[in-house]
Amino acid sequence: MAGGRLRIYLGAAPGVGKTYAMLEEGQRLAAAGADVVVGFVEPHGRRPTAALTEGLEVVPRCTVEYRGTTFTEMDLAAVLARRPQVALVDELAHTDVPGFRHAKRWQDVEELLDAGIDVVTTLNVQHLESLGDVVRQITGVPQRETLPDEVARRADQIELVDLPPELLRRRMLHGEIYPSERIEAALTHYFRIGNLTALRELALLWLADRVEEGLQRYRAEHGITTPWETRERIVVALTGGPEGETLIRRAARVTARIPGSELLALHVVPGDGLVHGDQATLDAQRALVESLGGSYHQTTGDDVPEALLQFAEAENVTQIVLGASRRGRLSTFLRGGVGHRTIQRSGPIDVLVVTHEHAAGSLPALRLPHPSRATGPRRFWTAMLLAAVALPALTVLLVLLGEHVDLGLALVLYLLAVVAIALIGGVVPALLAALAAGLLADYRFTPPLHSLRVERLADILTLVVYVVTAVIVGTAAGAAARRTYQAVRASSEARALSRLATAMMHGQDLPALLEQVREDLGLDAVSLLERDTRHAAEPRWYVVASTGSDPPERPYDADVESPAGDSLTLAARGHTLSGDDQRVLGVCAAQLGMAYSHGRLAAHDAETGLRAAAEHTRASLLLTASRDLRDPLCSAEEALHHLRTPADAQQARALDTARSSVRRAGRLVTDLDELSRLHAGALDLYLRPVDLDEVLTAVLDALGPGHALQCSLPEHVPDVIADAAVLTRVLTALAAEAQRHSPADRPARLTAQVRPGVLEIRVTDGNGEAAEGAAPGPDRGRSPESLALRLSRDLAEVMGGTLETAVRGGGFAVRLTLPTAAVRTAAAGAPED
Repeated sequence: MAGGRLRIYLGAAPGVGKTYAMLEEGQRLAAAGADVVVGFVEPHGRRPTAALTEGLEVVPRCTVEYRGTTFTEMDLAAVLARRPQVALVDELAHTDVPGFRHAKRWQDVEELLDAGIDVVTTLNVQHLESLGDVVRQITGVPQRETLPDEVARRADQIELVDLPPELLRRRMLHGEIYPSERIEAALTHYFRIGNLTALRELALLWLADRVEEGLQRYRAEHGITTPWETRERIVVALTGGPEGETLIRRAARVTARIPGSELLALHVVPGDGLVHGDQATLDAQRALVESLGGSYHQTTGDDVPEALLQFAEAENVTQIVLGASRRGRLSTFLRGGVGHRTIQRSGPIDVLVVTHEHAAGSLPALRLPHPSRATGPRRFWTAMLLAAVALPALTVLLVLLGEHVDLGLALVLYLLAVVAIALIGGVVPALLAALAAGLLADYRFTPPLHSLRVERLADILTLVVYVVTAVIVGTAAGAAARRTYQAVRASSEARALSRLATAMMHGQDLPALLEQVREDLGLDAVSLLERDTRHAAEPRWYVVASTGSDPPERPYDADVESPAGDSLTLAARGHTLSGDDQRVLGVCAAQLGMAYSHGRLAAHDAETGLRAAAEHTRASLLLTASRDLRDPLCSAEEALHHLRTPADAQQARALDTARSSVRRAGRLVTDLDELSRLHAGALDLYLRPVDLDEVLTAVLDALGPGHALQCSLPEHVPDVIADAAVLTRVLTALAAEAQRHSPADRPARLTAQVRPGVLEIRVTDGNGEAAEGAAPGPDRGRSPESLALRLSRDLAEVMGGTLETAVRGGGFAVRLTLPTAAVRTAAAGAPED
């Protein structure tokens, strides 16, 4: 029996419309004649979603008892017995009640698929197992219900259900997602604009990767090797040479000019597994590639062009960037360079050959031989000394043997000496020894003796064959010695770094890690030092951790040091390290710096988590308090109104004072609620040109007959860019605050002044001295602001303005600055570049 097909509606967050889209698909399939049933749908009280189930057969849920509570789950057995063509199953990542048939709903769905039933389901991106840590870092909420990515990858179709964050928050405010009691908390925490934007990007990237996987699978199934330029992929080939940075930057510039393109770097390691390029140079080039947004790769192959093209075909690469050959003309003529052979075999893949300063010229520069990097100076000079001593000594021994030695035996013994010298010192000493041995054999064992002349043709051929053989054998032996040394060295380095990585994974502390580095490199003492960046003129260093006897406390007290981060360095005392050991020390320093940084980040995350929890608790308490206090305050004000008796003037004044206090407390609760909504980004604004005269009329109406406000405006006041309702609220609060500081016989004052691009509104109390002497400004001393002033300041900044206040000697003055409509219009009509 063929398995069923799985279709997933993927969303970035709850409320984007996944269940609605699933039910629409079910209605469409049913209208087309398919047998569709609703296995499980959770409309969450949303009427439009529930309405879409009408006309579809709904399989009744089964009831499960767990710890004294009754739960309902999808009746899997009933759906299997019904055997529809299509089953609609909501919430794929849902965890079933313990004691049910399966632990997870996706396991229920797999059983339906195995039975040949097509399933249409829904899933949020935060429930994917691979994204759990990322989602927790973004939202601060751990995901308890997760789904293995492989389950989603096996889906036959995945469709993204997407909404812009602003529209999703608007749906939340309108009560279309959560009930009213959960709206404030959701908007304050999970449904912030930044969270929703990040989750949306995660969903798009994850789905893009799945599309790429599907494309690669299709190409593999159909044997398609030619690149499809659905997306530009540019690979730069690195040899480990000094030209690598030039190639990387050139490829990065090409990538930057093509939107949506991808940069890859590839280094081909020979089949023997040894990196022939300089490892430190490769590490630096890898860091450069990653800093430019690319990815670094390594592959193995004896034929570099073939390995490069195989990688390009596997990754659907469209362009290859190569450097001009560093080989001489003769070498290129005898065996075509990598660039030439790659171009011949590349087919439809474009190849860009980049010139650089290290490319080979017409004639290679003559260089003197130098000690091999692999064998080291000590082994090189040891081999040279052995050649200088062993060859004359062997010649003397052969002379003493006299007539028992002929030219053939002498050459064989000389060849043995050349091989021994090659194994110790490498190629250069072996070549010199081969030439010297040939000259000695000619001088002592070919007639005429004691001269470099050779009379017989056979002797000439014998010496030539010997020299050629000695050169070949010596070169091979030297290369084998070099490869052996590199392999042993690489194995030792890998073992040391593996031990360090294992210790870090097991959570060992820094002193234990430093002790391991000290033992691996045979040092006397090692310290991890941190620089105090606050003292740039005179650096100060602090010992983070140390081990060994008399560890260095400053970098210049150490025999060797290696940077471990921006302000960290690893300082060591002991013997002088070789170049390879210094490279290992550099890698260890980087790992230790990462371990130290991760430890600090973990501590910071823990502290941040505590602060976030405290902030969450505070916000929750404020929201709860504002919601719980609003109704009692309204009831108290209404009760005080009914208790008022005009016959008793004193009691009436007391009741009026109580009503005023209760009303002010109600305004404080409302301001507290609005401030929380504003900081949560849940306050929608409609910014447009607003007539200040109309706003002031509304302000005077809001202040009521008991409050006076003296207004002084210029003859022509331009419109300001603001939300009319919010601006009315701000000016009303400022006027009420100014009136509270004013004497009984002097009203508060509001003046306006037009400045270039802005309108400046001043609200002061009725005290002329305070109004003139306490001009608003950031340099004035302020008493603690009231909640109304703080809310007014935040609302003004949200509208693109500023609010400056000054309270001095009992006086009050405030300056509100808002952009005028002319500025916004000019900016909107500015031509684009």
